[in-house]
Amino acid sequence: MRPGDAEESRALPLFRDCRDDVFADLLANSFLQRFPPGVELVHEHDSADFLHVVIEGLVEMGASHAGRETTLSFVRPYGTFILAAVLKDQVYLQRARTLEKSRVLMIPAQAVRASVHADTAFMNAVMVELATRYRDTVKELKNQKLRTGAERLANWLLRQHDQQGGTGAITIGIEKRVLASRLGMTPENLSRAFATL
Repeated sequence: MRPGDAEESRALPLFRDCRDDVFADLLANSFLQRFPPGVELVHEHDSADFLHVVIEGLVEMGASHAGRETTLSFVRPYGTFILAAVLKDQVYLQRARTLEKSRVLMIPAQAVRASVHADTAFMNAVMVELATRYRDTVKELKNQKLRTGAERLANWLLRQHDQQGGTGAITIGIEKRVLASRLGMTPENLSRAFATL
């Protein structure tokens, strides 16, 4: 990894407070890779061999069953995936695919597990990341169970508005079918939800 890339990574919340030696161990066998759109970075049910940190771009997290696919979430800078699988040394329960040009830091899972035991500051950052992902999951489950399609769309649009600076306009930037899947509806129902709004 280039020195500039290491400095950029050091500034991320996950690594900001960890000891220098622990940070060096984490990056020793890590890769900072560029990926074009449409690359599957993680396959569902594969062993969790890396922790992935999105530095630039957008990654879609999804799953499939019996020929059906769904989008579970999006990971933007500086989110991680899939930390729980890495910590438990278990298989990935989701797939990850780039939706746009992305830079992703890939840290060997074994180094992550060792560093959690070696450095309480890094362990605290990992706990915060896990807690954030857990709360995001609960919010999404409530969203899916308690809101209509139009309400889910409106909620998503409002969040995008805030994330994009609150200027009164947003750029959706993802395919209609991907957004529909993310919101738990068909593309046709998404069109109706837009019409309703």
